[in-house]
This record gives sequence, C-alpha cells and structure tokens, in this order.
Amino acid sequence: MAAPLKAVDGNADLQALMSDLGTRARAAARVLALAPPEQKNRALEAMERAIRASSAAILAANAEDVAEARASGNATSSFIDRLTLTPARIEGMADGIGIVRGIADPVGIVTESWQRPNGMRIERVRVPLGVVGVIFESRPNVAADAGVLCLKSGNAVILRGGSDSFRSCRAIHECLVQGLREAGLPEAAITLVPTRDRAAVGMMLSGLNGAVDVIVPRGGKSLVARVEQEARVPVFAHLEGVNHVYVDASADLTMAKSLVLNAKMRRTGVCGAAETLLVDRAAAGKNLKPLVEMLIEAGCEVRGDETVQGTDARVKPASEDDWDTEYLDAIIAAKVVDGVDGAIAHIQNHGSHHTDAIVSADEAAAKKFLSEVDSAIVLHNASTQFADGGEFGFGAEIGIATGRFHARGPVGAEQLTSFKYRVHGTGQTRP
Repeated sequence: MAAPLKAVDGNADLQALMSDLGTRARAAARVLALAPPEQKNRALEAMERAIRASSAAILAANAEDVAEARASGNATSSFIDRLTLTPARIEGMADGIGIVRGIADPVGIVTESWQRPNGMRIERVRVPLGVVGVIFESRPNVAADAGVLCLKSGNAVILRGGSDSFRSCRAIHECLVQGLREAGLPEAAITLVPTRDRAAVGMMLSGLNGAVDVIVPRGGKSLVARVEQEARVPVFAHLEGVNHVYVDASADLTMAKSLVLNAKMRRTGVCGAAETLLVDRAAAGKNLKPLVEMLIEAGCEVRGDETVQGTDARVKPASEDDWDTEYLDAIIAAKVVDGVDGAIAHIQNHGSHHTDAIVSADEAAAKKFLSEVDSAIVLHNASTQFADGGEFGFGAEIGIATGRFHARGPVGAEQLTSFKYRVHGTGQTRP
C-alpha cells in the first residue's frame, strides 16, 4: 500500500512547496552540469537495479491506480492501456535505463571548432538546459524515461504526473532517488511533485520564479493546449498525432497490410498510431478492399470517403472532421487520393507534423514523400508505431516535439542539451 498523500493546506502552502522544489532543483542542476559521466552512469545502473528489484511493489501501486481509474467509470480502454504497467513493461523500463546508460554522454561534446584569422580558436560545446519541468498524464513510465534522460544530459527535472498514476509514479520515483543516493548525487535532481493538487501545474507553467528552463507536456490535447497557451518558459511538445499511412500504387500488398494493421492496431492509444489511411487511386481496385476488410475484421471501425464506402457495407461515412481527428482508439479514416502528390496535399492540409509513412516499391515516389512531407518523423516501408525514442536507439524519450526549433521528433538525451561557445585566445584585442 502506498504511503498517504502529502497534505497541502491551502494555496499559500502549495506556493511555498513548489517554490522550495524549484530552488532545490536549480541547485541540483548546477551539480549535475559538472557531474562526470561515470558518476551519472553509476546512478543509472543503480536505478536499473532498483526498478527490477521493486517490480512487485511498482505493480502493486499500479494496480491501485488502475482500480481507482476503473471505478471512476470515466476511463476509456485506451486510457487504461496507457495507465497499466505489466511485468514486461517494467522490464522494458529497466532495459531502457540500461540503454540510456550505454549511450555517449552528450555534455561537453565539442560539435564544431574553427580558428579565426586573428588566431582565436572557437568551439561550440554541448551544455545542459538546466531544469526541465515534465507534466504528464496517465502513462507512469514517463517518470522513469524523463528522469533518466534528464540525468544523462546533466539536467535536473521536476515531474508532475497525472492524478491517475500518482501511486505508480511514486513507486518508480523511489527507485530513481535510490540510484541518485547511491551515486552521491543530490536527490532533488529528480523531483516528483508530492501532491495531486492541480494548481501545481499552473505554478510550474509560470516557471517557479525562474527555476524552470523548459516544459515538456506528455498527455492529451487539452493538457498540451493549456501548456502551450499558459507556459512562460519554452515548451517541447506536440499537440496531437494525426498520423497517415499512404499506400502507393507500387506497394506490395502483403507488406501494406502488415504495416497498416500494425500502425493502427498494435496500440491504438499511443501518439504514433495511424489515424488516416490514404490509398493511391491507381491501384485502389487491387489494394483498397483487402486493406479495409483486414481492418474491420481486426476490430477497427473504418470511416471512409465514397470510394472507400463502396468497398464494404460496414464502412461508415467520413465527415470533414474525421480527416483532422486523433482517435487514439480502434477507428481510422480512409480516403483514396491521386498518387503521391495527392497524399502529400492531404497530409499538408490535415496532418499534425508528427509522423507519416509511405508504403511503396517506387524509390522516386518514396523520395518525394520523405522530402516534401513536413513532419517530425517520415517513414518509408515501416510502421508509424516506430515513432518512439526507444526505437530510435535513444533508450527512452522525454516526448516527441513537432516544432521547428532546437528539438524535433523524439527528444532524447542529446536533444536535452543546448550549447555555448568557448573561445581560446592568446591576448587578442578587437581593433
């Protein structure tokens, strides 16, 4: 049984609590920025061990969270899936920590250097961002992913998990703190906000009096929209994942069926799930009906245009809103388009710049798609469900960013750094 929630009596006490968390995190960030890679890796190794050793306790805490969510009567099946931890998912969490430990430390890496005519040598070197605030819903593994990635990149992190995953996050956080303690690093390097009070979110968005350098939201559209509207510090985020799979006329049908099914149905509630199927008109007579029937037989509701509706009586009419909808459920919109140009035009008008894929044996069509689709992740002959930092070899991700500044796509340890310039002179003065 998890310990009782920490009481916060009134807004003044919460303000004091959050201010103290920010102060402690800022101090921890200064220590982490100078911590050698070996010390950070010792902490990560201890965290991995603690996660594995505490699997039963984490599962017990998670079972309480899941039971409470079910009892509320408001939780969808996709929400329960995101909330639920299993032995395999905990093993995956621990494995991810091991992978993060094994990647090169990004801090202090000189990315470029050059010498000026006056003899000065200039270096661009990676440095941590400082303090990262992560606000997330339902998915408790985010606590581990965000914590270890921030540690690896020399950043302190303040975690504010969802009320639904509060017990699970505390159990995971205890393992992370144990690792910090064993390595002699400040426990405030990874802080979990110890209250369910929603006012804490607004305080984090304000920047905690300058303590927070960047905010990363992980959750539904309403959370991300609020963060982007209210945050007074920079934000790494994506608003939604309206992801497309385009099946080109040249596509191998067997491959297309496998990829479309995986992209939509592997896990419908993740941000990398496909939400729209686009089929090339030139081969619709061959490809469309098998794809639609496969999805329906797998339990997926298909909402299509007139051509798609004509393939199967079970297809429901698609509205204009369907082309812009992130279902996060076993529902997909389907449309016939005029070749790769038609697919690109549809994605440009309705996509969210998250993840889009082409299935094609035509290298020219694939090259055009990958070049012209303006999304953070574009794939050729691979499932959109690979939109994940772990699958990119980052070990984990703190989130996926669809903006155009600094970080884009899965945000791993390297993306959690900025840079500064080091200039080496021999007494030069400017005339």
